[in-house]
Amino acid sequence: MNTDKPLVNRVASSGLITINPEEYYPEGEIKTFDLKDYLFMELVLKEKEFRASLKEHDWEQYNNTHLLIHCSSDAIIPLWAYMLVAAHAEPFALSIFQGGKSEFVKLKYREAFSKMDFSQYQDKRVVIKGCSGKPVPAQAYADLTRLLMPYAQSIMFGEPCSTVPVFKRPRTKK
Repeated sequence: MNTDKPLVNRVASSGLITINPEEYYPEGEIKTFDLKDYLFMELVLKEKEFRASLKEHDWEQYNNTHLLIHCSSDAIIPLWAYMLVAAHAEPFALSIFQGGKSEFVKLKYREAFSKMDFSQYQDKRVVIKGCSGKPVPAQAYADLTRLLMPYAQSIMFGEPCSTVPVFKRPRTKK
């Protein structure tokens, strides 16, 4: 066995650029405000009682959090109810969103990707990292692929040592 040869990290020298979608997961705590708790018999929102409840609510608990407003019961909620909650929470929450957590996370990924300069990946071989400690939505992977395609030479999914090919730009004839 010849031990004179230095070890070469072929992954490091491959020229692959890795994008880790987990890095774009929204920072900060996410809390919810369920309108169901303010409905009469979980069906009807009574304006006077609702307004009184909102005045008594501890809004400071949403300080520096992302607040998601939704209703977990099958009731028809007037649009102004969401507006009232937002008006009360605005001085405290980092952001206010009407909908569920999965929708919120997808929106935050779209916002983060809209701020990226994808031209830095021009003619590069890109790996979109697959393993994650955070719940990265499938939509984020689809969006990254769509946004990278005009620039990247190739796009792969997984880890640099084990990838699944996703896209490869055809060679142009000279």
